[in-house]
Amino acid sequence: MNKVMTIDEVKEKFTEGMTLMIGGFMGVGTAEKLVDAVVEKGVKDLTVICNDAATPGAGAGKLVRAKVIKKYITSHIGLNPELGKQMSDHEVDVELVPQGTLVERIRSGGFGLGGVLTPTGVGTDVEEGKQKITIQGKEYLVELPLKGDVALVKGYRCDKAGNVVFRKSARNFNPIIAMACDFVVVEVEHIDEIGEIDPDHIMLPGIFVDAIIQG
Repeated sequence: MNKVMTIDEVKEKFTEGMTLMIGGFMGVGTAEKLVDAVVEKGVKDLTVICNDAATPGAGAGKLVRAKVIKKYITSHIGLNPELGKQMSDHEVDVELVPQGTLVERIRSGGFGLGGVLTPTGVGTDVEEGKQKITIQGKEYLVELPLKGDVALVKGYRCDKAGNVVFRKSARNFNPIIAMACDFVVVEVEHIDEIGEIDPDHIMLPGIFVDAIIQG
């Protein structure tokens, strides 16, 4: 099955109010062409789930600059003062989540679990409003799973069936968000014919991928 699409075909999947997951770390390993497409489509009131807010005008930071985000769930916004200002001005609701907890919440969403238990955040502001469970005398927070409507994944290469190979740090967060969203589009530098990639090199099986664009 050939999953290669045009950017205009992918844009049809971007809708007002959707929950969007974006891979990468500090903008490295983020599908820039797809982020640009979301901005160009002009959809608003987005919930964005991304490890960080990148920097102004780069990666997920482009969505911050375009002011199309209603809620941002992330572990770090320190490099993006634009999001900090929007948060202070109550233009964007920012939910800060410890990085390890964030990735486990995404993983549990993708795996169909009811959430995860973690001691991280117990006794701090992080525990506000959350259920606590005591196991063998130790307290844990119940962290609920995260799921999304669309995942923007950045890969290095994939075949036309969507079997993806990541390069270096781009592997950070990209494979895991692909398992937690209803529609997954991958932006890659190289598109191969089916069978050209050594199966041992595939890091994200094509079963998780719905669309591919050349990036």
